[in-house]
Amino acid sequence: MKTLYTAKAKTQGGRNGRAGTLDGKLAFELSIPGAPTQKEGVTTNPEELFACGYSACFGSAVDYVAGLQKINAADATVQADVTLNSDESGFSLGVTLNVTLPHLSTEGAVTLVRAAHDVCPYSKATRGNVAVILIANGQQI
Repeated sequence: MKTLYTAKAKTQGGRNGRAGTLDGKLAFELSIPGAPTQKEGVTTNPEELFACGYSACFGSAVDYVAGLQKINAADATVQADVTLNSDESGFSLGVTLNVTLPHLSTEGAVTLVRAAHDVCPYSKATRGNVAVILIANGQQI
């Protein structure tokens, strides 16, 4: 396996602390979602960061597969909704990826989203560990 890139980040104080990349390009305060200490618009949390990363990565996977298949995926959008869940066994995540491909039929979008899910690094990392719901042009897969 060939390493293409390594991201390096550090946090201090967990969900109520600070986080940032070691190169200094990102630095921000963290807070627990919905907690009284949360400062709206000033802080973020791991779920929001994961949603940003997953939606960007999945969008690139859509573009990659569309390029291989010579499909028009221009103007594609990916909305990632990441939930933090709790039950008797502890905490878990859930993800819904809602992909809109305005230049494709629903059937074409479903096929492309399935293929992107097969190659996306985030999808591979979550497979078997996180419930991921896929939606393509309004159709749940």
